[in-house]
Amino acid sequence: MARGSIRTGIGGWTFEPWRGTFYPEGLSKAKELAYAGQHLQTIEINSTYYGTQKPATFAKWASDVPNGFVFSVKGNRFVTNRRVLAEAGESLDRFIKSGISELGDRLGPLVWQFAPTKKFDAEDFGAFLDLLPDKEAGIPLRHAVEVRHPSFIDPAFVALARSRNIAIVYAEHFDYPEIADITSDFVYARLQKGVDDIPTAYSSDALDQWARRAKEWAEGDAPEDLPLAAPDDAAKKVARDVFVYFIHEGKVRAPQAAQALAERVRD
Repeated sequence: MARGSIRTGIGGWTFEPWRGTFYPEGLSKAKELAYAGQHLQTIEINSTYYGTQKPATFAKWASDVPNGFVFSVKGNRFVTNRRVLAEAGESLDRFIKSGISELGDRLGPLVWQFAPTKKFDAEDFGAFLDLLPDKEAGIPLRHAVEVRHPSFIDPAFVALARSRNIAIVYAEHFDYPEIADITSDFVYARLQKGVDDIPTAYSSDALDQWARRAKEWAEGDAPEDLPLAAPDDAAKKVARDVFVYFIHEGKVRAPQAAQALAERVRD
C-alpha cells in the first residue's frame, strides 16, 4: 500500500531543560542543532514568527542537518496578526523573500498561525490564501494554516483550504478547536497535551494511538476518532506526507516523544 513519509519532531532546538535530558552534558550550544538533526526528523522553526532572519542564517541551519531532515517554518506574525488579511501582501512578500529558499531541500511546510481572537471571514481568509505563493526561487512551497477561533469549525473553511491545497493544522490543544479535516497533499499535526513527568511526554498507549493515526494519514485515510468541521466532505484517498510535532506542553520530554513516535511508525 502506498504511503507518504511520516516525520516526527519538536518546536525549536534551543531550550535549557533539554541540556542533560536530550542533549548530552557538555555539548556546546553551537552543536545542538546538528545533534537534533541526527536524532530527529524535523523541527518547526519558531523564531521566524517573531522576527526576520537573514539568508545566511537559513543557509547555516540547512548545513547543520543531514540529508532527509526537514524544517517547517512558522510565518512571521506581522503577516497574520492583522485585521484585514487581504492586505498582508507586502509583509508576506517580505517574509517569503527573507531567505527561506536558502534551506533548499530542507525546507518543509510554511505554517501560518492566527491569534485566538481571529474569527473566520470567508471572503477575507480566502483572499489571504490567494496571496500564498506556490514557489520561491524555484523551490516549491507548501502552506499550512493554524486557526484558533471556534468560528473556523465551518465546512466553508474546509472547502476554501482544500480548493487551494492548503493544509489545516490539526492542533491537539486544551483550549483551541481541533480540526482534523484533510485539505492538502500533506498533513500537519501539533500535539500539545504532553506532560513533563512522563519520560516520553505522552503515555505509551497515547503514542500507540498517534502512531495509528499517523499511518492512516500517510495512507490517505482520515482517522475516525478525530473531529471534523466538514464530516460530509471527505478528502480523496491518496498517500500523504505527515508532519507531527510535539509542542509546548510536556516540552521537556518532547524530543523523546518524537523519537518514540518515530519508532512506532517505522516499518
